[in-house]
Amino acid sequence: MSDAASNALLNVGAEVSQHEQRIKGLESENAMLRGMLANMSNASRHHYASADAMTNEVETLVMPEHGTAATHCLRLIKDRQVLDSRAVLNTSSYVNVFFEKEEMEAAAMGLRINLADQTVYPESFKMHNNTLNMVATLWNCPKPLDFYETGSFPGAGTVGSTEACLLSGLCLKFRWREWYARRHPDQPILGVRPNLVISTCFQAAWEKLFRYMDIEPKFVTPSCKSFTISAEDVKAQIDECTIGVVCILGNHYAGQYDPVWEVDEMLTQLNSYNGWQVGIHVDAASGGFVAPFQPEMADKKWDFRAPNVLSISASGHKFGESVCGTGWVVWRQRDGLSEHVAVSVSYLGGKGDSYTLNFSRPAAGIYVQYYKFHRLGKEGYSALTANRSANAAFLRHALRKMEFRGMPRFIICDHGDDGCLPVVAAYLNPAAEMGFDDIDFQHAIMGHHWYVSGYKMAYNHPLTEQELPLTTDTAQSQTMFRVVVKSNVTRNMMQNLVQSMEEALMTLDSVANAVRHGGHQLQRAMTLKRQDQGLTGTVC
Repeated sequence: MSDAASNALLNVGAEVSQHEQRIKGLESENAMLRGMLANMSNASRHHYASADAMTNEVETLVMPEHGTAATHCLRLIKDRQVLDSRAVLNTSSYVNVFFEKEEMEAAAMGLRINLADQTVYPESFKMHNNTLNMVATLWNCPKPLDFYETGSFPGAGTVGSTEACLLSGLCLKFRWREWYARRHPDQPILGVRPNLVISTCFQAAWEKLFRYMDIEPKFVTPSCKSFTISAEDVKAQIDECTIGVVCILGNHYAGQYDPVWEVDEMLTQLNSYNGWQVGIHVDAASGGFVAPFQPEMADKKWDFRAPNVLSISASGHKFGESVCGTGWVVWRQRDGLSEHVAVSVSYLGGKGDSYTLNFSRPAAGIYVQYYKFHRLGKEGYSALTANRSANAAFLRHALRKMEFRGMPRFIICDHGDDGCLPVVAAYLNPAAEMGFDDIDFQHAIMGHHWYVSGYKMAYNHPLTEQELPLTTDTAQSQTMFRVVVKSNVTRNMMQNLVQSMEEALMTLDSVANAVRHGGHQLQRAMTLKRQDQGLTGTVC
């Protein structure tokens, strides 16, 4: 074959290849257009008559190729969320779940605002500072010397109280490090491990501090009769490497307040005798927006009125009534405390200080907290506090009246009707030998749509993961439950909860009675089902 013929064949082959590629391209474009057309047709349909209603997202691993109608997207979310427990009947969590239409609108506005960008959104940041100042004065923080220069107390809005606790712990650590270096100038400070004294009733935030920030926890184990630490027990744990003491204003197990005022007096004497500077952080995650509105707490110096209190943190999204993800931290002063975590930022077109661990964050929580302070005022917060306490007392009284074979059904282990969080905590009377525990009780109540938190009276050591007893006088296998009485729980709802508990107990009694009469296989089946579902009780 001549060269000309060969070249002609090659040219023909190239043209065929190009045509094939064009055909494949057109087929691909055609498939895409068909998909878009089908999707447009699908999106225009009633959601439950569309292909979207048949999507099994549990098995979906990749992003959809094509978008769909906004109404379909929202319906997809709603149809999944409806399978959750009812938020308004969740007495396990402290997080606020009720919002007026206006504050929902305020929250939606805040989603568009990056509060870190102070120069672009100066009025939003002023709202942050105004709200921070309200919190600081509520906790009797002394006005800083540079207030008229900065316009705010030392502190910040945070992502929940976890971030607030981590920031406070870091400040205590850096403050101690400077003090220890001056005291031991010839000793390498980085080779000395600091410690922090805290109750075994600590929240998960502190576990993160111990793990992430290389701080040793020194635990004080309370009695189940009080769930609070004592000044003497705290004193026994303090040494030269102690960066501070955490007092919990409303532990999440049963709602009691650690005696900050007694620990403060002890520290004044201990510091004077040893030449130390050990201070207090008040973890008021739950109590920070309750105690200021309880008349019985007016004379208790749990806040900055106690000289050794250096910082206080709280969750705005709990009894502060804001949206989830709202927290606050306030320091007594900037010098030697909050200055350790302040970072100057200038690359956004101006200069401002950032006090938070993360940077970009929406203003939604700040807006809603600002809204709630103005909407309720001190009078409104006082009324909410009184209503919650009254409803908690109603439930507590109902539990005390319940009996099993002439014996009390429950052992109440919360503080009582005042001077604590609106929490009802109890456990089934072991002496009654009812044949089930508090976690079984939790699951039975779920059949009535209420979610009540049941859990073991144990904790895992943050560094060793060893499971240890929560209190000095109960086994770690002992179970208990708690009911958090939030603002949305009315007296009618509380009456329904009492009725639901009574009916749940009747069901459990019937099952336990069947087991006693030879139904051991049934008991084993129930136990295995709980293990398969991972239902072991949680605390949050």
